[in-house]
Amino acid sequence: MPPIAAADEVVLTLPAAPEFVRLARLTCAGLATRIGMGYDEVEDLRIAVGEACSLLIGAGARAGTLTLTFGVAPAALGVTIVGGFEDAPAAGGDEDTSLSDQILDAVVDEHEVDLAADRVWISKRLAPPARETDPA
Repeated sequence: MPPIAAADEVVLTLPAAPEFVRLARLTCAGLATRIGMGYDEVEDLRIAVGEACSLLIGAGARAGTLTLTFGVAPAALGVTIVGGFEDAPAAGGDEDTSLSDQILDAVVDEHEVDLAADRVWISKRLAPPARETDPA
């Protein structure tokens, strides 16, 4: 699990195919909205979940499942995505993930990619409210 103290946990298991990743993104968006994240934060998380799932399943479907565990806290959302695959990664799990790392760096607060273990986790904290300044 990502390093957040989760008050609630939601677990979603899907077939490891691109057409099911939409369900993961929708679930993430719903949970992020529930804790008060704004539009941009929700979209960042949707991008991150899509990217994480794509890292694990690759360009096409893989035999097996993706299990997403959402840790829901009052001011943060963490997601652990674990592949339960029947096959080995095409390139042995040592692919270059630098582009995905850059994308994840841009949209979440923390992330870790471990393709050898078929595991990615991400976390995002609720941004503090903007302070209003007194007009001069």
